[in-house]
Amino acid sequence: MTTEQLIILIIAAVCVLIGAGIALWTRRSSSSTEISGQTREQLESGDAGSEQETSQPELPSGHEELADPESATGMQESADDIFVEIPEAAGSRLERLRGRLAASGALGRTLLSILSRGDLSEADWEELEDTLLMADVGLDATTELMDILRTQTKVKATTDAGEVRAILRQELIKLVGADTDRSLNLEPVIDDDSRHPAALLIVGVNGTGKTTTTGKLARLLVADGKRLVLGAADTFRAAAADQLSTWGARVGVDVVRSDREGADPASVAFEAVRVARESAADVVIVDTAGRLQNKAGLMDELGKIKRVMEKSAPLREVLLVLDATTGQNGMSQAKVFAEVAGITGIVLTKLDGTAKGGIVISVQRELGVPVKLVGLGEGADDLAPFDPTDFVDSLLS
Repeated sequence: MTTEQLIILIIAAVCVLIGAGIALWTRRSSSSTEISGQTREQLESGDAGSEQETSQPELPSGHEELADPESATGMQESADDIFVEIPEAAGSRLERLRGRLAASGALGRTLLSILSRGDLSEADWEELEDTLLMADVGLDATTELMDILRTQTKVKATTDAGEVRAILRQELIKLVGADTDRSLNLEPVIDDDSRHPAALLIVGVNGTGKTTTTGKLARLLVADGKRLVLGAADTFRAAAADQLSTWGARVGVDVVRSDREGADPASVAFEAVRVARESAADVVIVDTAGRLQNKAGLMDELGKIKRVMEKSAPLREVLLVLDATTGQNGMSQAKVFAEVAGITGIVLTKLDGTAKGGIVISVQRELGVPVKLVGLGEGADDLAPFDPTDFVDSLLS
């Protein structure tokens, strides 16, 4: 092939390529014009939205399209609201709380350290007595325990740490009261007409954690399979009703409250009992205010609440919430509630936050009722039934 022929072939190929490119550009331009024109027609006729809707993928069955971005937030809040937690069972709580109590058992370690020294001098016995008093065991119980320990160590003539621990353990269990009935009376009453839920009243001075304890108790009973209704009768603190509502929502428990601050607490309590009866609940728990202006006013308020509740449900328990860290300082106020409310048991909170474990002994002696529940932490499931043997063993571990 000559040079002239090669040049002619190259020019021909270039012309073909240019022609193909022009044809393709013309086709695309025409298509774009059609789409643009169609879009203008839709905009003029108001059908652009319809075309967009038909182009969207079809939602799966059972789902709804959100109307606007703000709806996403609302749907998330709704999902959170209906989420129900499963509380920890009482058995596993006890195992966990034993270790926590043992970690704070300074009282037991100090007592064992003194008693294991050998032939105790009078100074040693005085140190032992001071330790018991500082631990809020109380004067009467301390004197009783000191007399027994003096006698037992002399009779057995032992300084062996194991034997001393056994003596101390035995006497502490006696003082705490191993044979005392500490169960909660939660049996409903069934008569010819209807079924009445067991009613529990929570009382105590403000700041002891009544509302929190009410919420934690609800979790404990839900874990035990009980159906509950809560009553927010602390109407003098707006935050109390909100707080209790949150506790109830977390475990799927209805909360009866008034949105009006300062509303009649007895009315709230009565309504809570009514709702509990109509919903066939097993237990209704009513949280009360902890104001302590004067004994007469407190007696009137709690007396009215008890009367209206007992019209429709048996008042099985009146539980006094007491902060263990207040020690003997909070005992005088607790006595007032014990006198006016007719308490049946004590809930001792923050027991792990103090070395003064002896308050278990003194509070029972002072108030004449048993410690039934103890709180050993800030967690939602850090409330458990009180076991005196476990308590003493944890102190001495």
